[in-house]
Amino acid sequence: MKMIAIGDNVVDCYLDQQLYYPGGNAVNVAVHCKRNGFEECAYIGIFGNDKKADHIRRTLELEQVTYELSRQVFARSGAPGVQLVEGNRVFVAGPKDTAQHIVRLRLMPYDLEYIATFDVCHTSCYSNIEGELGSISKHCDISFDFSTNYSTEYLQAVCPHIRYAFFSGAELPEERLDLLIETCHSSGTAIVGITLGERGALFSRNGERYVQAVKPTTVVDTMGAGDSFIAGFLTSFIKHGDMEQALDYAADRAAVTCTFYGAYGYPHPFETEEAW
Repeated sequence: MKMIAIGDNVVDCYLDQQLYYPGGNAVNVAVHCKRNGFEECAYIGIFGNDKKADHIRRTLELEQVTYELSRQVFARSGAPGVQLVEGNRVFVAGPKDTAQHIVRLRLMPYDLEYIATFDVCHTSCYSNIEGELGSISKHCDISFDFSTNYSTEYLQAVCPHIRYAFFSGAELPEERLDLLIETCHSSGTAIVGITLGERGALFSRNGERYVQAVKPTTVVDTMGAGDSFIAGFLTSFIKHGDMEQALDYAADRAAVTCTFYGAYGYPHPFETEEAW
């Protein structure tokens, strides 16, 4: 099995610890897919040219996630601030002039030829890649994390190109969950998953519903738990094709991620010469 992630890379800056950790939805899913058993995982994104970008690349190398087709620009890395409140990560606005803000990735024919060698491509609403989804979908199944982007207009633009749709829906009432699932399916998406915080997760495969409870764990930090859930689901489902088995495995992996700091570890002290 092979997967590729396209999109964001950042460092999550833990203000109370004065440490930053590599992250970004695309990077997190790629790393966790490799840890879960994908034979090959790759990443395409836009790196800054600072020490934070060096640290992200170094961790990808350690995790055996290749990034050979990524770009680099003269800009600082995305660096959202993070505060932990009883183990729950709360984002604090970071700088808005980063590589993730000022440059949009455009895929070339050689990128698409490379993407075609993978089983699944993961990306998200944080990746500014919506205009490329039609091209990617001709070469590879797409997994897409919408986070809390529920607007019908956005769903109808994205869902025709993707196979897997993931949402964060802890605050949504039941009727909104039903509407969200129906809108995605009617637009062409086969599998829709909504994580619901302490309520677990609700998934639908072509209209057949599945419910997954959370797994008990000692919560240190919830950063990256949703990305780990996505990676666990993709790994198990693509390998076995069984929804219940995939959801159970995904919940296990999310629970493990809650037991350490950062989306996948690798703390680094703040650099004194670089303001957060």
